[in-house]
Amino acid sequence: MQTSQNNTIQIESIDQPDRKHRSPLQLSVHRFLKNKLALVGIIVLFVIILGAIFAPYLTDHDPRKSNLMLVEQGPSSDNILGTDASGRDNFARLLYGARVSLTVGFSAMLFTLSIGLVLGALAGYYGGKIDNFIMRLTDLVLALPFLVLALTIIALLGKVTIGIFVTVIAITSWPTLTRIVRGSFLSLREQEFVLGARAIGASDFRIIFRHFIPNAIGPIIVNATLMMATMIIIESALSFIGFGIPQPTPTWGNMISEAQSIRILRYHPEAWIPPGVGILVTVLAINFIGDGLRDAFDPKSDRR
Repeated sequence: MQTSQNNTIQIESIDQPDRKHRSPLQLSVHRFLKNKLALVGIIVLFVIILGAIFAPYLTDHDPRKSNLMLVEQGPSSDNILGTDASGRDNFARLLYGARVSLTVGFSAMLFTLSIGLVLGALAGYYGGKIDNFIMRLTDLVLALPFLVLALTIIALLGKVTIGIFVTVIAITSWPTLTRIVRGSFLSLREQEFVLGARAIGASDFRIIFRHFIPNAIGPIIVNATLMMATMIIIESALSFIGFGIPQPTPTWGNMISEAQSIRILRYHPEAWIPPGVGILVTVLAINFIGDGLRDAFDPKSDRR
């Protein structure tokens, strides 16, 4: 019996390397690589990004150029997915639309992350009047309906460009991330390593970037990843109702808006199903990656 127990212990020591010798980053990477859905999400998103980057090499058609002689043509050897109501090639618009939609989603996420990180860090680190002011501002923005606020700003600005659209989404989406960052900073503010850094005279800037942000990076990265998927959906929804990126710039959202015509909805599914599938697959891939990152930064996942 003793020999059997010793063999079991020896096998376990071979199959499971000593975790004490691994850094937190190595453990997080190990947990992430065990998540098959997250790896599938990375592969799918990588393929979509490659398609967007190499769009000029995958099609010879100009996604903005209209041809009234080819209005609402079905799929052919020259137009794989047919043409839209203005005679533009749907396949070219699908590829270039991926470029615009991903750019809007990623840029809006970075802008929102910057606002949320700065305001959340100030509120969580300093507290007091600064915290009260930022939290009341956050409550005010959250109290306003997002869609109404976004549509009002876009209507006031008139012509919408990609930069303006990204800015509008960011300034209406930062409160949630601000609260997450503030909560993480509040839980870290009284930790011993922070008190020790203050005792040796470290500046606020060094404490925030050297101690706070690295220890709060897990939830920040997870929420930023999931936020990118949300931004793509927002862009598609606003473009669908005519308040997003205007034609002739191709986006998945304004491609789906073609389905508002009963004729195209019934007889030309190739015009709106591919961009719809593109949005669905991209958002699912990003969500899978976000779930994988959440488990990777959660030490309890090892015990599960």
